Amino acid sequence: MLEIKNLNVHYGAIHALRGISLTVGDGELISLIGANGAGKTTTLHTISGLLTATSGEVLLDGENLQKIPPNTIIQKGMAHVPEGRHVFASMTVEENLRMGAYIIRDQKKILDNLENVYGHFPRLKERRKQLAGTLSGGEQQMLATGRALMTGPKIMLMDEPSMGLSPILVKEIFSIIETLHRDGITILLVEQNARMALAVSDRAYVLETGRISMEGPAAALAEDDRVRKAYLGA
Repeated sequence: MLEIKNLNVHYGAIHALRGISLTVGDGELISLIGANGAGKTTTLHTISGLLTATSGEVLLDGENLQKIPPNTIIQKGMAHVPEGRHVFASMTVEENLRMGAYIIRDQKKILDNLENVYGHFPRLKERRKQLAGTLSGGEQQMLATGRALMTGPKIMLMDEPSMGLSPILVKEIFSIIETLHRDGITILLVEQNARMALAVSDRAYVLETGRISMEGPAAALAEDDRVRKAYLGA
């Protein structure tokens, strides 16, 4: 479904991504793990059109996305859950969710998608009239994920969904990610919590200073001594 070919990205003189290549197959949950500054968020921003690559290709179902604006990329079935949630704090939960459906004109489809989101996140339904800025961190992460689901995406990019959350909420968020995966949504997950990411993923890539250093089945990487020492605290 998603294929990245020899992607290079620069911030001025800084070579942030150095010829990375990766694939995400239909229905897969793929993790991209690595330390702070490795280029994980840059990768997602380039895939979703928020950054322009110096060279390389980003292919969604064979179509190169590199010269397509982000709003059009969304219409092609890609949704991005950003690092830091970025909910609209002064709007209600339901208003935030409806903002996620701004590309949809069919009101019945919007209502169907809204009920689907509330099915995944009953807590959001309970708080649908509450201002998003008053939600807890975990609830805001649910809201950011639900907002992305409102487009009915075939692939979701998720950037550090566990960041800043308590261990109990981290488990809850990863349980939700597993449920979305079982429901057939393709997911590319960027996550510093490598242990949790590898536990739920089909395959994974390790990104180090802008390069893919390792790749393979998530279970195999979780047992690799290099990964265990660098990312799993072993």
